Amino acid sequence: MKQNRNYQILAWILAFLPAVAVAALYSRLPDQLPMQWDFGGQVRYEPKWHIWIIAGMAPLFCAMFSVLPKIDPRRRNYAKFGEAYQGFQCMMMVFLTVMVGIVLTEGLRPGTVEVRRVVIFLMAALFLFIGNQMPKFRQNYFCGVKTPWTLSSETVWNRTHRLAGRLMFAAGAVSLIGAFTPQAVSLFLVFGSLIAATLIPAVMSYRWYQQETGGQ
Repeated sequence: MKQNRNYQILAWILAFLPAVAVAALYSRLPDQLPMQWDFGGQVRYEPKWHIWIIAGMAPLFCAMFSVLPKIDPRRRNYAKFGEAYQGFQCMMMVFLTVMVGIVLTEGLRPGTVEVRRVVIFLMAALFLFIGNQMPKFRQNYFCGVKTPWTLSSETVWNRTHRLAGRLMFAAGAVSLIGAFTPQAVSLFLVFGSLIAATLIPAVMSYRWYQQETGGQ
């Protein structure tokens, strides 16, 4: 429990880092900031006040992560995977913090960050972390592979999340390779592996549930 509280404190610290950075640099930022990058290298600029929206997402998500276990009908299960849940929360805060950092850096010194590669590295790290943690998830309504079949059977839930963890970890490894490939290839590797890691466990959860119930 103490470790979970430490994770929660860390998550809140990370959640407010983007807002602190924006406040410190806001007066130096140009009127238009680069906000979106596509895989073709095109950049979309928006008014600089929009950066507050992105910075505000982190505290909002942090609050959401804190509330969800309290309203989940299976709230007692969170005690069984609290460390994994809090770790995922911290990882999301890091992801959002780095994204704000990219916008600020590119706004002040365009061309400093190789955005596509950095974002792919971030996504790969997120996939790797989630893949490592998913087998620890226990039945709940907000986190994990939530199909009618995983929510109906604890055995199916556990089998599905062991598979999903391996596939998500593999998606992270494949995405790392994508960071060093041409744009079209990286798009296929990142999103193709993510789709596979999402759909295959969902399909298998149905098959395993059918096997468990004898098709009833």
